[in-house]
Amino acid sequence: MARWIWSRWTSLDFWVTFIGALALVAGAFWVASHFIAPAPPSRIVMTVGQEGGAYESLAKDMQTALAQNGIKLELRTTHGAQEDLRLLNDRHSGVTLAVVQGGVATDADGEDLMSLASLYREPVWVFYRQGLKVERLSALKGRSLSIGPKGSGVHALAAQLLAANGVDAHNTRLAEWPSEEAAQKLINKQLDAIMVVGAPESNLVGKLIRQPGVRLLDFAQAEAYSRQFPFLAHIVLPMGSFDLARNIPDHDVMLVAPTANLVVRDDIHPALIDLLMAVATDLTGDASMLHHEGEFPSPNGVDIPLSDDAARYMKNGPSFLHRYLPFWIAVWADRLVVLLIPLVAVLLPVMRLAPSVYAWRIKSRIYRWYGRLKQLEYELDLEGSQLDKAQAMSRLDDIERGVSHIRTPLAFSENLYNLRAHIELVRHRLSKMA
Repeated sequence: MARWIWSRWTSLDFWVTFIGALALVAGAFWVASHFIAPAPPSRIVMTVGQEGGAYESLAKDMQTALAQNGIKLELRTTHGAQEDLRLLNDRHSGVTLAVVQGGVATDADGEDLMSLASLYREPVWVFYRQGLKVERLSALKGRSLSIGPKGSGVHALAAQLLAANGVDAHNTRLAEWPSEEAAQKLINKQLDAIMVVGAPESNLVGKLIRQPGVRLLDFAQAEAYSRQFPFLAHIVLPMGSFDLARNIPDHDVMLVAPTANLVVRDDIHPALIDLLMAVATDLTGDASMLHHEGEFPSPNGVDIPLSDDAARYMKNGPSFLHRYLPFWIAVWADRLVVLLIPLVAVLLPVMRLAPSVYAWRIKSRIYRWYGRLKQLEYELDLEGSQLDKAQAMSRLDDIERGVSHIRTPLAFSENLYNLRAHIELVRHRLSKMA
């Protein structure tokens, strides 16, 4: 028995069939592998704007959340939104994502970048010294006004809004102090007003709105701003939002607000988009002073075209695998699904056909001698055949010797013994010939 098993598994027919089937399956898997996206990187780089800013705080929360999913988020400080966009557009910088203030990006930025979502509203806050009559931005003409460092998002936005009101460096003393320094100068009465862009939860905004001697501009023309500048939304800061007991502010304040947008390079790994959207939803999905729960992340208010994958996520939620499996397990499972195609399309048919091919190879050697035996019988039956008994016996002996060298597995022995029986029948017939 052991000898038969060894002969079967070491037979040339078995190995030819096995290797042929294996080559077909391997070829199918090789083709399928070209359709599998590479695994996502375990490290990505994000710009966070100026050190200590609101975006850095959000980025650190993202860093913690991504680390729980095996992704290391490296944070890189910059001078502001303009540098963030420049680094994102430079494929050699290593930067993959950033939070960019609405209204800063240009049409050219949409060529290599895409937005994932708007994360929250960050209003334009104009604080001025109490005692000044400032009802509109145009009233700041001739005053001393800080609009943030050059290259920052607030500087770019302030330039647009002030220009629409006829305010510029020729008729107004414009300064470019960082927000914290500008706020202190305003408190010390060294500035008449400052412009700040940020979420109401920021420490700077909370400090200034409670500061005695400092007032917040009510944008009475907020609706007009939102129509002239599509990236701005007309919103209302409800009375008492900062302090219900002290009623701060003491009336509803109209504001204009761009959104903070999560922007990535368009060559980012698709699996990271689902993960970043899940993290953004966890961090920004709760209610705040300016929006209700579930309002963000949102596809609205982005300057750069929205990612199709991000739009699908906001509409349908995470994919089935990412909903129920940890990130890396879901990634590998998703990639393995592609490999199931050759498994179903090639491996199963090969497994069904391989035994038939193997059987054909074994039987073909027996059938070859059957053909020679049949030919001998045919010649014997021909009228006037010149084949004599000695010649026929010689040919029959050749056939028998050939058959004796055939090695077949036990399962095919019946075919071999039938051939030998038929050889004996022909021999018996020849022995009776005159």
